[in-house]
Amino acid sequence: MARIAGILALLIGVFVTISGYLENPILIPLALIPLIAGIGILRKRAWSAYGYSLYCFAQLLVVPIVAFRSGNYQPLPPGSIATVVLILIMIPIFFFAGKSLAALETESGSPIPWIILSALSILPIIFVQAFVIPNGSMENALLNGDRILVQRFPKPQPKLGDIIVFRYPVDRRQTFVKRVIGVPGDRLKLSDKIVYRNGIALSEPYATHLAPYPDSYRDNFPNTSNLSMGLFPAAQEMLQKNVVNGEVVVPVGKYFVLGDNRDNSLDSRYWGFVDITDYLGKPLVIYESEDRPTELTPTEQRHLRRIRWERFFKLI
Repeated sequence: MARIAGILALLIGVFVTISGYLENPILIPLALIPLIAGIGILRKRAWSAYGYSLYCFAQLLVVPIVAFRSGNYQPLPPGSIATVVLILIMIPIFFFAGKSLAALETESGSPIPWIILSALSILPIIFVQAFVIPNGSMENALLNGDRILVQRFPKPQPKLGDIIVFRYPVDRRQTFVKRVIGVPGDRLKLSDKIVYRNGIALSEPYATHLAPYPDSYRDNFPNTSNLSMGLFPAAQEMLQKNVVNGEVVVPVGKYFVLGDNRDNSLDSRYWGFVDITDYLGKPLVIYESEDRPTELTPTEQRHLRRIRWERFFKLI
């Protein structure tokens, strides 16, 4: 039993290494865990087997934390279900491998590193959550393909100019990332792409304007004389109820947000305010980044060739 468990752990380590190389480099360091466990088991260390069983159990606890944290539970995708089933199979395999090694009365190894490792694999999930930036609406602060860690607990109070993550009001199954431009009581307008808050033009070094053509609504908000695209009902309500003297007044319990890529951002101009209850957290760091072209040819599938190494662990 122990020999089978040791070989299984080594195979898992190799599989994680290959997956990290092809799909997500952040996984590569995690391959060391099953590799160390496998070597320890083959050297007849009981706590290498017990410890990896404990580590697998810790990973199992992460699943409900992630699934229920947003308060909007969604069924697990098939890939996640397969992972859960695999973990459920591995826990008893490595536990009984540990028992068989313990019966040999050889050196058992230390449980403390495995207990610490298992705890550290759970605790960060309580405080932070990983997200992937799916588009270029926040360029250049956040790029398409950036993977970010967002502080979920304790939830920081959003301030003007902060980048925040929130549930998309039109479809709360989706999450958006934008910058807070207005808080309750603020009066806002855009004139020739310049944002005015409470009558004062904002200095926004983070904002980019890339479109070669003007747009009367996008660049001079709120201006409903010539809409370039349809508005969602919440935005229409905002224009009807919250515009005073040509400015949008942010109501209590709401935020007005814009993307940094002002000419290519689906934001509060088009779907209205962000409710405070939809606010999820504040990004802390970019932990990994990949240049993600819209279409990949077969020769472009090698993941590491598109990694933006300079953006790893960049504070937001």
